Amino acid sequence: MKIRIYYEDTDCGGIVYHSNYLKYCERARSEIFFKNNKMPHKDGIGFVIRNINANFLATAKLGDTLDIRTKVLEIKNAKVVLYQEILINDKIIFNAEVILACFDTNKQKVAKIPQWAREVLQKEQ
Repeated sequence: MKIRIYYEDTDCGGIVYHSNYLKYCERARSEIFFKNNKMPHKDGIGFVIRNINANFLATAKLGDTLDIRTKVLEIKNAKVVLYQEILINDKIIFNAEVILACFDTNKQKVAKIPQWAREVLQKEQ
């Protein structure tokens, strides 16, 4: 997924706010479902972040185009482990290991990953 950096993404010096890298990764996770004509949340079942181990390696600036890549490393019963990276011109400027838990918002508890979501995620392995 590609994202261009606009003024709203930066401080007055044109440097991207650190929190926006997490936002861009969230968009890329949703895009996995959208490109498969699915929603990332269905019938009260969706994903919540359990843990993020993030590495900020370099900065992005106003006007840059970012490439956000997502790879599914592991799918368990109720957990998904992802590797996400953000690149500028094939140089990694941010990476993270993200652990998602499948969550039932109706029951307010962790749930087994449904088949519709498992099929989408398996395509990203």
